Amino acid sequence: MNLQTLQGIYQNDIHVKQMVAGLSVPTEPFRLSIENSKGSSFSFIFTAVWQVYDGNHVVIANDREEAAYLHNDIEHLSHALDICYFPDSYKRAGNFHELNSSHVMLRTEALTKFSHPQTRKKVLVTYPEALFEKVVDPSTLSKNMIPIKVGQSLDLLQLFERLVALGFKREDFVFEPGQFAMRGGILDLYSFGTLQEKSRMLATIRYNGRYFDIFA
Repeated sequence: MNLQTLQGIYQNDIHVKQMVAGLSVPTEPFRLSIENSKGSSFSFIFTAVWQVYDGNHVVIANDREEAAYLHNDIEHLSHALDICYFPDSYKRAGNFHELNSSHVMLRTEALTKFSHPQTRKKVLVTYPEALFEKVVDPSTLSKNMIPIKVGQSLDLLQLFERLVALGFKREDFVFEPGQFAMRGGILDLYSFGTLQEKSRMLATIRYNGRYFDIFA
């Protein structure tokens, strides 16, 4: 029996169909309890419901480790790109002074995906400690974004000042979210919201009020 056949058995199960029918009624809250599930059976059940039900889902695990395993299972079974992991922002539980830059990036990415009114069929996997933290208001988040377009002329001093004001650090080499580096005509910017972006300035750039052609 292969994975696709096993998923088909779950999708055609009468209990899964009853769950989907209950969730499809918008006027009344639907409560159910899944007991005696073993191993990754919950991931199979959830994925089967998600594939049929056209709605957003929030899955709250007991702790960070369980949430990480659950997120990995659902992502592997569904092959979807909108399975978001929403961790807490800190390196150690209970230590609120040392941020985990990778976790901050994952939180920002998840909030960005769920902030759109048209969002459908997305999954947020998290745990109580992560939900305990306050999140940025979507309007505030959008105000703090820096749009950069191909061919745009940038004032580097203003750009660097803006990045520093938003909490970025200038480094010689970029290796984690929240850092940027200027190496010749290449701006390495590791954003909190997406994967690492390397922007090569092909157009003319403005530095301290003067114009330079970096390829002249």
